[in-house]
Formats: sequence, structure tokens, C-alpha cells
Amino acid sequence: MSSCDGQTKTSAARVLTQEELDRLGSERTLVSDFKQMKLEKEAQKNWDLFYKRNTTNFFKDRHWTTREFEELKACREFESQKLVLLEAGCGVGNCIFPLLEDDLNIFVYACDFSPRAVEFVKQNPLYCPERCCAFQCDLTKDDLMENVPEGSVDVVTLIFVLSAVHPDKMKLVLENINKVLKPGGIVLFRDYGLHDHAMLRFKSGNKLGENFYVRQDGTRSYFFSKEFLAELFEETGFQSVANDYVLRETVNKKEGLCVPRVFLQSKFTKPGQSQSS
Repeated sequence: MSSCDGQTKTSAARVLTQEELDRLGSERTLVSDFKQMKLEKEAQKNWDLFYKRNTTNFFKDRHWTTREFEELKACREFESQKLVLLEAGCGVGNCIFPLLEDDLNIFVYACDFSPRAVEFVKQNPLYCPERCCAFQCDLTKDDLMENVPEGSVDVVTLIFVLSAVHPDKMKLVLENINKVLKPGGIVLFRDYGLHDHAMLRFKSGNKLGENFYVRQDGTRSYFFSKEFLAELFEETGFQSVANDYVLRETVNKKEGLCVPRVFLQSKFTKPGQSQSS
């Protein structure tokens, strides 16, 4: 896949064609409760198998994070200040290793649902316990404070992670993150947006709920509207700093199509002492 155009930020959701509207409207049958419960129970196993199949080859290294999220540089008062980062849902480290290479004054906590993904992080030649602490964690139920001191993190990245969590449990993830984030700290979020091409491609029988689908491999994906996301964060004590759709066209070479991708890119802060006093 390559981009055939730049990306645009917009506050409005992508407008669907009539054909797309019809396709979404015709999908009314939801996956049975029994299968939904099985998917929830086997979520970790399914992600572990995903990493077993794809090892470290599926996602490209994300060298774009510092470009897109200037906070990673800007939220320090001086150059040599240590920045403590938590990557919630680190996968195999595509985001953290470019950051550790680029920036010597960063310490990263990195956790993932999949024990196999965490193993890949620890096996990376750039992994060094003085600068990085990787651990397995189910963000919906394992207390982050078992590995990360309370209120010690400057920046949390939540990149293509929350979409894999059942919507009923998303709030638990944010409450968990809130405990380890410093007052005044920031959450950098990027994930699938409403009406993304991937959402429109699901065949009949893959719908779990509103904007929530299951892929063939059993992993699940939610597609966020900015309103839903803002409400989720605000109800867990965060304040919105930025919350925009990112639209980009991507060429699917195999099908010779230019397809519309939609992501949601957002920043939320945990109110600091100074703001609340």
C-alpha cells in the first residue's frame, strides 16, 4: 500500500456515497452472543496467534510518530530532561524503537496483551532494560501500577490499540492509564476512524455491534467517531486538546484502487494541579 495523496485533517466525518450507505445499512445481523463471548474469551489467544504468524513483519516501523505528535519533543522544559513514556499496546515495538533511537533522553514502559509480542520486544537488539521496561498486560483488568509507578508517566501513546478492545471495556483501559499518568500529562491517540475503508469492506456476518467488527483471524476492530472518543475520555477525567479525523487516500496495488482511509488522531490531557486549583 502506498499513499497516492497527502493527508487532510478535518473535524467532520467522511461523507459516504449512496452505495456505501446502502452497504452499511444492509448489515443488520449481529454475530451471536455465544460467538461474541467466545471471541472475548479468546482475544488474547487470537492476538498471540497473529504475532506468531506475522512475527515482527506485519507493521512498519512508525517513524511518523514524532512528526505527528510534536509533544514527544515539546513537553520538556529543557533538552536533556528525561521523558517517561508508556506505550499501551506496544505490539512488537514498531513505535518505541524508532523513538529510543531518535531520542536518548527517553525511558519507555511498553506493554501488550500478547505475551509473544512482548517477547519480540525484549529480543530486539535495541532493547535495553536501562531505557525500556516491557511487560505483558491486559489493560482492561491488570493494574498498570504493578509495573509503572503511580503518576510517573509524561506521555502515553495509544496507537491502534483501543479499537481492539470491546467498547464496554474501553473505559477500564482509560481509568488504568489515568492512574500512571502525571497531572498535566498527555495521551496521544491514533486509531481507526468511522467510515474507514476497512470498516466498509467487512462482509456479512462480521458485525459485533455498532461500528464494531470481527476479522477473519478472530481479532476485533472498532471504528471511532470523534464524539464517542471525546465522551469516553471526558468521562474518565481527561480533557480534550485535539480530536480530528485524518483522511488519506491509499493505493491498493493488488486491486488497482485508490481507497479512502480514515483515522482519528487525538490528544487528551490529565488536568494538572495548576489547572484545577
